[in-house]
Amino acid sequence: MRYSGIGGQAVMEGVMMKNQEKYAVAVRKPDNEIVVEVSEYKGIIQNKKIRNMPILRGVFSFIESLTLGIKTLTFSASFFEEEDKKDKEPVTEEEKKKVKRQEDAMMGGTVALSVVLAVAIFMVLPYYISTIFQRFTSSYMLIALLEGVLRLVIFIGYVAAISMMPDIKRVYMYHGAEHKCINCIEHGLDLTVENVKKSSKQHKRCGTSFLLIVMVISIFFFMFIHVDSRVLRLVLRLVLIPVIAGVSYEFIRLAGRSDNVLVNCLSKPGLWLQNLTTKEPDEDMIEVGIASVEAVFDWKSYVEEIRQEG
Repeated sequence: MRYSGIGGQAVMEGVMMKNQEKYAVAVRKPDNEIVVEVSEYKGIIQNKKIRNMPILRGVFSFIESLTLGIKTLTFSASFFEEEDKKDKEPVTEEEKKKVKRQEDAMMGGTVALSVVLAVAIFMVLPYYISTIFQRFTSSYMLIALLEGVLRLVIFIGYVAAISMMPDIKRVYMYHGAEHKCINCIEHGLDLTVENVKKSSKQHKRCGTSFLLIVMVISIFFFMFIHVDSRVLRLVLRLVLIPVIAGVSYEFIRLAGRSDNVLVNCLSKPGLWLQNLTTKEPDEDMIEVGIASVEAVFDWKSYVEEIRQEG
């Protein structure tokens, strides 16, 4: 399969697509109009040599995806806030700058809080629960394995639980639209509603697969790193998170570019988990996905190249 280089995220009633430094957010407003905003995001590291280094590029990508995701989610949510907000819109340049500073601070705080909660729930909590089993076995590797299993159970349980919420279901439908649009053009099909409907809602480069790989790889890291101090063990788990994320990114990157049988087999669990985080979109959602792709990517030239190579 030829790699398109585009990726995306679902947002509230919309889809974000990113191609290199350019990204677009397409949102269907309450009045049924599709609004598209195109912007640039150069990332947290400008030096190309540094940002393209293996492992490190995964860390940067994870942080940038989280930051950009919060930013685009805030943009999409702005169309669904109360009508009386219109009466509170800033009128002077000074007021606009003040609001912008407040929004930036709020976004930074949201990102930081999201990271702290994720680490607490998916890393720290399983570790402390696993220590209970030390009274039954002295095998450090077995305890680390139990910790990893607990982490997977908590993660999958969390994903399954939030998938039951009506608002999240719609986000997951847009998530499906995002995947189906990318799969459509990567398989050499014209980006039309009918072709997108026939495409798969699963994709090997999905963030769901990335998070699952993080959980699995962390098991192997922690099984073979042993220190006696409980405090130091917890500190090592926190310190190694960026390394684990970097290694996981390298696998997802390889999976997205390869049709190797082994790589495909290792990708299967992530694709299965996507059955929880992606839902079949309706035609209106697909139209939003198409709008976001067309704003940042020349899919017609790309599809033509695929056909010529075939």
